[in-house]
Amino acid sequence: MSRLSEPYAAADGLVRVYTASAGDAATDAPTTGPTPGLVWAHGGGFVAGDLDMPEADWVARTLAARGITVVSIDYRLVGDGCRYPAPSDDVLAAWRWTLDNAGELGIDPARTAIGGASAGANLVTGAVLRLLAEAVSTPLPAGVFLAYPTLLAVQPAPDAALRALLDADPAADRFGPANVRAMYEGYLGGPVDDAPLAAVPGRAAASELAGFPPVLMINDEADELRVSGEAFAATLVEAGVPLELVVEPGTEHGHLNRPGEPAASDSIERVVRWIGTLTTLRTTEGSSS
Repeated sequence: MSRLSEPYAAADGLVRVYTASAGDAATDAPTTGPTPGLVWAHGGGFVAGDLDMPEADWVARTLAARGITVVSIDYRLVGDGCRYPAPSDDVLAAWRWTLDNAGELGIDPARTAIGGASAGANLVTGAVLRLLAEAVSTPLPAGVFLAYPTLLAVQPAPDAALRALLDADPAADRFGPANVRAMYEGYLGGPVDDAPLAAVPGRAAASELAGFPPVLMINDEADELRVSGEAFAATLVEAGVPLELVVEPGTEHGHLNRPGEPAASDSIERVVRWIGTLTTLRTTEGSSS
């Protein structure tokens, strides 16, 4: 299969593909066979973001240069009648397209993960829950990468340490309860009460996470959304899902959208290492932090 050096649109414009151009993510050896893959969803509060923002394009280009083929999803944004489940449907469609075209893409489905940032992390988490619940089985991702996810419409209050960080940096304190609830009401097109689990996946009980793939979660330090990520992480541990949980030091929400910050490159290195372990993680129980 020929390797394309530039990203290209596919699936009728639903995705942009960034073909791996370097060594294997696990060994850094030259690529001689199928590569790992990542199906990736940018953030933007469900209403904003595109494939050219750094959180989409820079992340995808950087991972592709490290030997991971990235399928970046141009999911529909909320507004003008677009509400849940349309963006979630797009994520599922992109995942299925990737599996159907794994041979042409040159990726190994057993080493292909799904991931997202912020609201994109919500979308991929909900999509995996939908896959777990569907009657007709679609293969699950090898792993799930969640960058500073929002997973709860009604967040618990931050602890004293996080509250102090936010008070010391008012610019970072922008995800209070009212703002988060309004974001989810816009996504749902109505109240958050009795919302589908796939729209608010942080509500999942441990029993509903049976079979969930291994997770890498990278949270930002001064970010109130970290509360929902950590709550979901605790449920993953209760469910026995392999978990690597990281707080990227010195960050506020959205650091992958600021590639000039050292933390963005640090997170990329974490992702590369984690993807290189996925076939092992799928057969290992327990969690790590």
